[in-house]
Amino acid sequence: MSSQRRKKLGQLLCEKSYLDESSLEFALAEQEVEYQRLGQILLRLDYITQAQLNEALALQVGIKKVDLTDVSISPEIIALVPAELVSKYKILPIRHEDGRLAVAMTDPFRTQVIEDLRLVTGRSVRRYYAEPAQMENSILKFYGSNVARMLDNLAPVEQRGEAELDNGDYSPAKLHELAREPSLVNLVNLIILEAIEARASDIHIEPFEHQVKIKYRIDGMLVEKAPSSKRLQAAIISRIKIMADMNIAERFVPQDGHIEFTGKNGRVDIRVSTVPTVHGESVELRLLDRSVSLIGLEELGMNAQCLEGFDQCLHKNHGIVLVTGPTGCGKTTTLYAALKKIYSPAVKMITIEDPVEYQLEGINQMPVNPKRGLTFAMGLRHILRQDPDIIMVGEIRDRETANISIRAALTGHLVFSTLHTNDAPGAITRLIDMGVEPFLLASSLEAVLAQRLIRKICLKCKELYKPDESLIRNLNSSIAIKPDTTLYHGAGCNDCLQTGMSGRTGIFEMLRITGTLRELIAARPTTEQIIKAAPADHISMEHDGFAKVLEGITSPEEVLRVSKSIGEEE
Repeated sequence: MSSQRRKKLGQLLCEKSYLDESSLEFALAEQEVEYQRLGQILLRLDYITQAQLNEALALQVGIKKVDLTDVSISPEIIALVPAELVSKYKILPIRHEDGRLAVAMTDPFRTQVIEDLRLVTGRSVRRYYAEPAQMENSILKFYGSNVARMLDNLAPVEQRGEAELDNGDYSPAKLHELAREPSLVNLVNLIILEAIEARASDIHIEPFEHQVKIKYRIDGMLVEKAPSSKRLQAAIISRIKIMADMNIAERFVPQDGHIEFTGKNGRVDIRVSTVPTVHGESVELRLLDRSVSLIGLEELGMNAQCLEGFDQCLHKNHGIVLVTGPTGCGKTTTLYAALKKIYSPAVKMITIEDPVEYQLEGINQMPVNPKRGLTFAMGLRHILRQDPDIIMVGEIRDRETANISIRAALTGHLVFSTLHTNDAPGAITRLIDMGVEPFLLASSLEAVLAQRLIRKICLKCKELYKPDESLIRNLNSSIAIKPDTTLYHGAGCNDCLQTGMSGRTGIFEMLRITGTLRELIAARPTTEQIIKAAPADHISMEHDGFAKVLEGITSPEEVLRVSKSIGEEE
């Protein structure tokens, strides 16, 4: 240790490969001019991170590094340091050492932290350095999430399960009073912030007889978090309704609202929906993070053939292009990526959406407003009077909207829209069932893109494995796989919440409308007839999914899970 103490900071950083020799020489030259500490200069130049500097400084002065991966801490030690202090300073008590408290720290040089720990615990402190990522995971493991800790503080464990209130049956004045309590304001903000940090797309707050369940939808799957006491139900729901500018006194009719929330990285728009249930109001919050840049067309996960075919459709002068799939499968994201790719100041582009999810630079976007009579059909009629070149209709829901969209495509406009069908051929039969004339559809339709979202294997715990024979047989129905094939899956780690999956990509089916298909559409075909008449290079969504399995992007179980809904009757 004495030899390490004598080593200079720059030397230690180079040994750790956090810094190269040329960068060190430049920083040392800067130090001669500025007379600042070397660490501060390296940080200012973005050569190293604060965590790397802390680790090197700890090593330099002889503070040992501790591995928190499999650390075991007794409840007595955890009880010594309050959760607030742990969360605030990113520290973790580990054990007793010769009458002192051993504490892991991400920054062992903050004297205020040492002083606070001495005051709170009444013990001297021995410092250890720990990596920030390990620290976050360990705090979550031993202290629970911030939301869980706050719920415990507001409604202690021994009071949980006691339905002290009759489903939050308070007067409006009392509800306002409860919802404005600083502790409740902080709790709701914390629930939303934690969901944003977890990459959640939705928050579900569901009341039951003895508790209120809180769930986050992450990568399309619901993850249950620490439940809330029934005592807090009225206050939590009232707080959300106040934030969303909803009627706090109305508890027996569904309501919709909107919250503009400022997260750590910028503004997040939240769509709020409430519905009455037997145990109180169930609340759903859809998170739309404005700070996340819109994904490009090339990043959606389309295979080369599908991308080329879709790109060709984007550059046609007229016609209608449909994107289909169930709710939450990324249809709007695909259309936004398409509009972003073909945007030009020389082209007038107008959208009508319910609601406008992201604002696109240079494109006129109109939100529907049924309460004031502004429906898709009415808005579309008026859009046509605006002399647009390209139109996007958020969704074709009825015969009137479908007919106006088809006629707009026939009169020289390029129209994009979405439709709720299971696959690409199903979009054609759905529109005919809606009442669209087959010969008009045959003349105007250019392509149908069907899609689903599948979870990707977590890159942090991705590993090779040998699938069992039954799985190989299932896959062989769609794509040829040799018996000795090795595939990838996620082993599970803290980064992916032990699921082995992190992030999502798309699987796609692109149906180009050829001359043969146009003739067939005019004769009111069945879905099976359309599939048989599809171009020879047509690739189904299942086939695209299994191709991604062979590429190591996703797991076979994930594709089989998602493909269950493809081709089923709605």
